[in-house]
Amino acid sequence: MQVQFNSDSSVMGTENVAERIEAQLRERLARFEDRLTRLEVHVSDENARKGGGDDKTCMIEARPRSGKPLGVTAHAADVDTAARKAANTLFERLDRHFGKEARHKHEPRPDKVM
Repeated sequence: MQVQFNSDSSVMGTENVAERIEAQLRERLARFEDRLTRLEVHVSDENARKGGGDDKTCMIEARPRSGKPLGVTAHAADVDTAARKAANTLFERLDRHFGKEARHKHEPRPDKVM
C-alpha cells in the first residue's frame, strides 16, 4: 500500500508530520493493507497563522483494489488528532465495505444434473 502525503505550508512547520501520520495510518489500517493500493492524505490548516479551535483538517482517500475510492475528513485542534480521527472513521468505513463484499460473495451455481 502506497501512502501519498499532501499538506499546505502552514502544517509542515513541525518535524516529521508526514512520517508520524503515515506510521499511524499503517498501524490502524494494517488489516486492510493487502486490499488497498493507495492512501492519499491531505492535511491543512484552515486558519493558517490565525489560530483557533478545530482548524486542522485531515482528509484521507483510500483506493481499494476493487471498487470506488472511499474518503473521510476530520477536524481537530492539531494535525495528529485530526489524522487519528480520520483513520478511525476510515477503518470503520473499510470494515463495512469489505464486510459487505464478503457477505455478498456467492458460491458458484452448481451444474444442473438431470
